Amino acid sequence: MEKGEYMALPVNIKELINGNTVELERIGFRKGWNPERTIKTITAFANDFNNWGGGYVIIGVEEENGKPKFPPAGLKVEEIEKIHRDLNSLCRKIVPNYFPTVEPVNFVGKNILILWCPGGSVRPYKCPESLTKNPRYFYYIRRFSSTVKPNIEKESMSIQSNIFCQ
Repeated sequence: MEKGEYMALPVNIKELINGNTVELERIGFRKGWNPERTIKTITAFANDFNNWGGGYVIIGVEEENGKPKFPPAGLKVEEIEKIHRDLNSLCRKIVPNYFPTVEPVNFVGKNILILWCPGGSVRPYKCPESLTKNPRYFYYIRRFSSTVKPNIEKESMSIQSNIFCQ
């Protein structure tokens, strides 16, 4: 067994990255750190619109045609430390606040970071559209392997009927 193959979560890393544990549409791969894109994906997984159990954001693994690209790009230790610091303030921008479980992992000799984002307990969540000053806040959900804003009718119905709640 490779070092770091299992993390604190009951998930086999190799199977997770290859889409054998959860559907690939429940995984967001990121070659590097993109806070604006990542906060939207975290929010979408927290909303867990389809009640699939949330999802994972894997930073340090590039995506190609919806699948992970090997070998992984990996992250430097300094990048992981910066992402940890950034995540603390970034997740405070989600309303209500939501914090994923974060686990650094050594996968095939490369450092990657896995964010586990289970469906939140106080759904729905929204986050800023951009990380600029005075941004507009929106709800985000997952549609197939994309993070999207729900259309106005779906958003209104979801909030009124509490469809985001378990």
